Amino acid sequence: MKRILYLECNSGISGDMTVGALLDLGADRETLEKALDSMGLEGYHLHFGRKEMCGLDAFNFDVHLENGEHSHGQGHSHEQGHSHEHGHSHVHRNLYDVYALIDRLDAGEHVRKLAKKMFAIVAEAESKAHGLPIDQVHFHEVGAIDSIIDIVSVAVCVDNLGIEEVAVSPLSEGRGHVHCQHGLLPVPVPATANIISACGLDMRFTDNEGEMVTPTGAAIAAALRTRKELPANCRLLKIGMGAGNKEFRQANVLRAMLLETEEENTGTQKWVLETNVDDGSGEMLGLVMEMLLEAGAADIWYTPIFMKKNRPAYQLSVLCNEPQRERLEDILFTQTTTIGIRRYPVERTVLQRELRTVKTPYGDVEVKVCRHKDQIFCYPEYESVRRICKEAGADLQSVYYVAREKAISEFGK
Repeated sequence: MKRILYLECNSGISGDMTVGALLDLGADRETLEKALDSMGLEGYHLHFGRKEMCGLDAFNFDVHLENGEHSHGQGHSHEQGHSHEHGHSHVHRNLYDVYALIDRLDAGEHVRKLAKKMFAIVAEAESKAHGLPIDQVHFHEVGAIDSIIDIVSVAVCVDNLGIEEVAVSPLSEGRGHVHCQHGLLPVPVPATANIISACGLDMRFTDNEGEMVTPTGAAIAAALRTRKELPANCRLLKIGMGAGNKEFRQANVLRAMLLETEEENTGTQKWVLETNVDDGSGEMLGLVMEMLLEAGAADIWYTPIFMKKNRPAYQLSVLCNEPQRERLEDILFTQTTTIGIRRYPVERTVLQRELRTVKTPYGDVEVKVCRHKDQIFCYPEYESVRRICKEAGADLQSVYYVAREKAISEFGK
């Protein structure tokens, strides 16, 4: 079975609404609070409650700052334009300061990686909006306590719910202008528009006055989304609703649906995209691999080949699902020198697998546990082992062996 999260953004999307919807779906509050405490941030406390929106009962999540202000002055706070922190705009953090905070997080490596991915998306959008390199942009809104809490909370909750894939509806946006410390900005604000454009998100405009999609909300949608379409058949396990504070004609909620499908367990169909590149640099090939993986490619590999006139070249191969195919082809055309892409469908058999964590003398290590009939195989995750080696000064083979043996003893029964 595969667990799919569907975010229905008919009232837009923001960080606090997403956290509320995921908690309403059943994400564990204690796990969330423990993870947030591990970062050592001060000056805030969390609010967990319920709120009625047009007669619907929704989860109301908020971050309260110790200066007495609510971090989210409205359901979709003004995260853009350097006005998000309201009375605490003296806080300045750049992307790498935020990364350092996330590295303190007591959670799995994939949680930290997902949180960093969301911040990177916002950082790139703000960088473009302000015309500055990322390392020179100091974010009032991205570095604010509340935005850090929102994004990290989303990563923790998605992991806690065991979600494997995410589909996102078109983002509904309002019209008009929004106030920020620099004046009035058009809706969607520049950072939000940059994210929607760069990440290929679908959107639709409504008659509602004001901002409905915040930069943080757009970044969450972009980072989480792994598929454009919902499965043809699925079971609806649970519905969660995160409340906003703005009043629209419709209920101002983000609805999250937890779906389960047997799709892609065994005998699954995927696409292979191929192209030959004989005039690209190693740096170009490295960048395109990163971008393809971030956009949802299942696997990528390069094969050395010789082309006409015996020119050395590389065949770039990408394995992907149908929902990601068009987006990945866009990346290949824009980020490499290719002018043509071959594609063909392939079938594959996939082992049932899950990601588990084992405690070792070196620290917690994530392990992929795979099952085939009556056999169980345990494979420690490289990024998790790598982090332990750097932190504990241990060697890779020792950490890998200990983690594998511990996983076999715990899960191999």
